[in-house]
Amino acid sequence: MATIAVFPEPGAWGPTNNLVAITEPLRERGHRIVFVVEESFAGELERRGFEEALMRMAPAAEQPEAVGEGWAEFIRTTAPEFRKPTIEQLATVTVPIWGELADGARYAHERMLAIWEEIRPDVVVIDCVTGFPSIPLAGVPWVRIVSANPLELPDADLPPVFSGYAAGDRAGWDAFRAEYARLSGPLQAEHSAFSERAGAGALPEGQFQYESPWLNVYVFPGEADYARAAPLGPTWHRVDSTVRTSDPAFDVEAELPGDGPLIYLSLGSLGCMDTPLMQRFVDVLGRTGHRVIVSMGPRGDELTLGDRMYGAAFLPQAAIVPQCDLVVTHGGNNTVGECFTFGLPMIVHPLFWDQYDNAQRVDELGFGVRLRSYEWTDDELLAAVDRLLGPDGPAARMRPIGERLRSAPGQLRAAELIETLVPG
Repeated sequence: MATIAVFPEPGAWGPTNNLVAITEPLRERGHRIVFVVEESFAGELERRGFEEALMRMAPAAEQPEAVGEGWAEFIRTTAPEFRKPTIEQLATVTVPIWGELADGARYAHERMLAIWEEIRPDVVVIDCVTGFPSIPLAGVPWVRIVSANPLELPDADLPPVFSGYAAGDRAGWDAFRAEYARLSGPLQAEHSAFSERAGAGALPEGQFQYESPWLNVYVFPGEADYARAAPLGPTWHRVDSTVRTSDPAFDVEAELPGDGPLIYLSLGSLGCMDTPLMQRFVDVLGRTGHRVIVSMGPRGDELTLGDRMYGAAFLPQAAIVPQCDLVVTHGGNNTVGECFTFGLPMIVHPLFWDQYDNAQRVDELGFGVRLRSYEWTDDELLAAVDRLLGPDGPAARMRPIGERLRSAPGQLRAAELIETLVPG
């Protein structure tokens, strides 16, 4: 059996959960799975039965760090910027994130090389938006996973990534691309030059991440995917969704008995840090009279739930979503994929990064509603709930999609593709 090193975006739950879903089948087949994780995540993957190798993206803080604390602090300090149009967020949110990630890749470079010496992987799997030159320097086949909106893979006929612009309306595309290139270009060139000096070769023009010469996989439901002007190369494969099977069981009726529609509210591991926004959703959804399950996050003690509501700091989302009728989400790729897998319409309130692209795609294809971030009214949210749960909502249209996705689980397909690189 092979040793497979798995490297999710450091400190980020979304890519981590995606790779857990993909590697659970590989572990069941007897392969040794080692998660390369940021030190604040120490123990999290061990609790799920995986080995860990620890790294850092920056010098250690003076005080102990909670899991994902860096991203939590980012939300606390940057949330006001999320109220701006996406083109204005480029300077204050998007490019600074690229800067932090590129700095981290450089800081972690020597430690990453040491990890390869320690664990001797046969295959490396990475789900990061940023290129780490240490990955191609591992000396073994490696796999790039894209657990983000596929606009991350640019195409002339598609809207620019991070814009949230409509696929059928080119207004603003050129201006957004030009501003993105102006702001990110020097940083990309600097990171590419470092990668070249390290011996991994230059990055593709305008890109922060390499394409693997062996295998590349992106995760997005086929029914929501985009028609490209230029097809992706032969190493690229799409899987529809990746759903963890190891989440503990959750009996909704035991925790929240009753009848009628059930709504699940989660703004992800980062959005839940914006407690005023969370409380507003809780208050307005409480007016619907429907049952609501709330993923409250680590600051959940600051929230007050209404009647017919149940919440906890952390919930087994993959076990809960199949029992629901509607999901209110930030638009993270994992949650969007889970909604398609279980045939659920979505109300999407994007905050940053590709969440705008996912929200727009869901809305323009009629699978849900994109809320105006922070500017939505109570009546808009209530009307969206009524429409999506009503007889003319998308649930009937989404049901066969869910049946198709469940019949051919994407995580199994991804695991099979990775296994083709295992020696012997």
